[in-house]
Amino acid sequence: MHYFTLGKIPAKRHTQFRKANGELYHEELFSTVGFDDTYSLLYHCNPPTQIVQVGEPYSVAPNIVADKQLKHRSLKGFQIKPEDDYLKSRKPVLVNGDCKIILAAPRKSMTDYFFKNADADEVIFIHKGSGTLHTMYGKIPFSYGDYLVVPRGTIYQMEFDNEDNRLFIVESYSAVTTPKRYRNQYGQLLEHAPFCERDIRKPQDLETIDKKGEFQFFIKKQDKMYPYVYLSHPFDLVGWDGFTYPYAFSIHNFEPITGRVHQPPPVHQTFAAQGYVICSFVPRLYDYHPLAIPAPYNHSNIDSDEVLYYVDGDFMSRAHVEHGQITLHPGGIPHGPHPGTVEKSIGAKETQELAVMVDTFRPLQLTDHAFEIEEADYYKSWLG
Repeated sequence: MHYFTLGKIPAKRHTQFRKANGELYHEELFSTVGFDDTYSLLYHCNPPTQIVQVGEPYSVAPNIVADKQLKHRSLKGFQIKPEDDYLKSRKPVLVNGDCKIILAAPRKSMTDYFFKNADADEVIFIHKGSGTLHTMYGKIPFSYGDYLVVPRGTIYQMEFDNEDNRLFIVESYSAVTTPKRYRNQYGQLLEHAPFCERDIRKPQDLETIDKKGEFQFFIKKQDKMYPYVYLSHPFDLVGWDGFTYPYAFSIHNFEPITGRVHQPPPVHQTFAAQGYVICSFVPRLYDYHPLAIPAPYNHSNIDSDEVLYYVDGDFMSRAHVEHGQITLHPGGIPHGPHPGTVEKSIGAKETQELAVMVDTFRPLQLTDHAFEIEEADYYKSWLG
């Protein structure tokens, strides 16, 4: 990310910064990869170290089902049942050592606790619903089509405007960044990038809540959830600056790259991480070579698993898709357009499809939640 600041900060780091009554503010370095990568400096009204573990940790590890059949799969994502509680609503469906893919349908806002994921960065895609992401860095309003990128260790609350919410979440064990090929040596997004800094929505309306008491929150670490209590409100920052903070980016602001013939999936890439990528398929004009075939060609993804999460519109390469459907095309066997869709695509001028793709470079495993919503015969859908 790029340098940003909100609130009041001292002229020089690691120096005295005092309140009106003469007391010192409490500086905190929020750093990644030790001291070698991006960081922010946070200035608290109260010591951020006054926390107490109040309960035994409990496991939130996914229940992986030992099924390694090499076949294409389809999951009916909207069959994940809604839950009132945000944390309980998060159901991992596909996992490996680099990321977890999670579906969630929370009904209620997080009003009586806070959450910190100390395991992973989070990319929260808003399929249905709207509201506000509250963090120690400030507020970020969100709505349909937004990606919320939350660095690991960020304390946050999700406030929803209503009870009809559907989220597609990727937990990442490495930092989530913009693709390197989109950036120059200074980190600025280049002219050929499909989005720019103006499209990235940073935190606003810094909430400085200087209160003492008992504030419950949960820390996720190594697939366990630890109940904790802060002795002061965690959103007590008077100011901060740096390169590490949450932000929002709307899939509707992704500008598609098109060509005379069919363009490969990397032109849709939106985020990068170690071991996987995230891409955005958005409404766009089709290829304009006079003999172009808009439908994608058959593809043997030898060393990656392809996950597509269908958001809206029709996919010209699929015979039938539903909102919230997930398809998994594993590495090792070819996949491609469904029968009849290639000829049907010829002459078409545009598509209104909207989808999120996650390509992983290590095999994904299915959880018990995935098997509960699997469309069992999907792998036969290429037989005509």
